[in-house]
Amino acid sequence: MIYCCLEHVELALDIIVDEYETAPILQEIESEGKLSTTCEYCNNTATYIVGN
Repeated sequence: MIYCCLEHVELALDIIVDEYETAPILQEIESEGKLSTTCEYCNNTATYIVGN
């Protein structure tokens, strides 16, 4: 799973497709129970979880 912000969601989707050769699952992190997790590519707050 990759935690990413809105700016890097396309990059995370491409990486999952390249690594696992399957359709990625894009899940939005709920704003109410928001984790203090940051994007794996920058220091912004993560908005999405991308996985397979």
